Amino acid sequence: MRVKILIACVGLLGGALVAVASSPAQAAPTRYEAETSPAVCSGTIDANWSGFSGTGFCNGANSTSGYAQFTVNAATSGTATLGIRFANGTTTARPANLVVNGSTVQAPSFEGTGAWSSWMTKTLSVPVNAGSNTIRLNPTTANGLANIDHLDFEVGGTTPPPPGGLVGWAAEAGGTTGGAGGTTVTVSTFADFRTQAQSSGAKTILVNGMLSGSGTVEITANKTIRGVGGSSGISGTTLNIEDMKPANVIIQNMNIRGVRGNDAIQIENATHIWIDHNTMSSTIENDPDYYDGMLDITHGADYVTVSWNVVRNHWKTSLVGHSDSNAGEDRGHLRVTYHHNWFDRTFERSPRVRFGETVHVFNNYYTNINNNSASYAIASLMDAGLLVEGNVFENVQQACWSASGYAESDPGRLVARNNSLTNSGPCEANGTVAAIPYRYTADAVGTVKTSVTSGAGVGKI
Repeated sequence: MRVKILIACVGLLGGALVAVASSPAQAAPTRYEAETSPAVCSGTIDANWSGFSGTGFCNGANSTSGYAQFTVNAATSGTATLGIRFANGTTTARPANLVVNGSTVQAPSFEGTGAWSSWMTKTLSVPVNAGSNTIRLNPTTANGLANIDHLDFEVGGTTPPPPGGLVGWAAEAGGTTGGAGGTTVTVSTFADFRTQAQSSGAKTILVNGMLSGSGTVEITANKTIRGVGGSSGISGTTLNIEDMKPANVIIQNMNIRGVRGNDAIQIENATHIWIDHNTMSSTIENDPDYYDGMLDITHGADYVTVSWNVVRNHWKTSLVGHSDSNAGEDRGHLRVTYHHNWFDRTFERSPRVRFGETVHVFNNYYTNINNNSASYAIASLMDAGLLVEGNVFENVQQACWSASGYAESDPGRLVARNNSLTNSGPCEANGTVAAIPYRYTADAVGTVKTSVTSGAGVGKI
């Protein structure tokens, strides 16, 4: 049984209002306010900043002794999901040890939220015992804790999705289900694949074998396209998802080859798309324009998750926002999550983002992005907002561009935290970005290389 400890949040980060909705549950949560016993605040209970719940919040002493502690009860032992509602109006993260029943289990860091009146939620998973449990945050620097508002404790809620399940923007605003509830067909020729992909109605299309075609396949709404085994997929053609809101399309477990002069996957003016557990590859040519994008997301596309893919040997990997002059269509859209992907010898655009916010890039593994002095992994441009966290960069010429702009594009905003860089240029940070509204758990950066190399690509689901 899983036990959830949740913290509801409505807050601001970098001036953007977000609301974090709780998961469906069997019982209403019990709220533990930081100002109400049995909670303990080693500091003061204040009410001088707006946005808190109850009658106040814990403002811990500015020292390593300024802790906050909650006492909760679990009906049974198991894994608890903690959400910590906090505000940190400084630009310096405030790290802490998370101590459960006297043992340190994690060391979370509470990043700046833009203002002391801007609240957000940190979600963590920890073990708990049946009965009473103490959950304590001990600051590890003289700056003390962020301000802590409250903690909700819920027993008997639904379990979170298993590893590899849908996380991120594609799960928001109604979610992405693909062909669920429709018919299932198996195709073994390119002609049959095109016919089924372009047909109407909900459908799961199982691709059996490596199919080669040409031109463009216009994928229609409510489709799941899934390869059979580890050697099925598509080459020579562009998979186009366009002008559908929602599109509700899933592409999964496919070997996908770069297309000469065109994109391999093209998403335009479409929403709710999940690209998951695919292996996408090309060949490195002397001409960077020999292929176009591997996965381009443009023209106001929205609610997209790109997860657990291997992308290898490609120049123009993933463009989000096609031009510097398209703010009118793109601003307020282009919300994309990239997580647990392996980008190897992808010499630029992994991703390159214009205008989109917040594009969330977490727990990806970047290797050998060092063809020349212009090679880079991630770029935030034209006032885009990116959160880049828990990624591993090895042999990368430049991990991230933001404040410096890139080529003829103006600078963007980028918040970087908990990344690991080995033999790599810096991840350039700049400004603040809007908070992530959905629940997720970023893996410890020390585990990312192993989990991504063992779990990404075809044949892993």
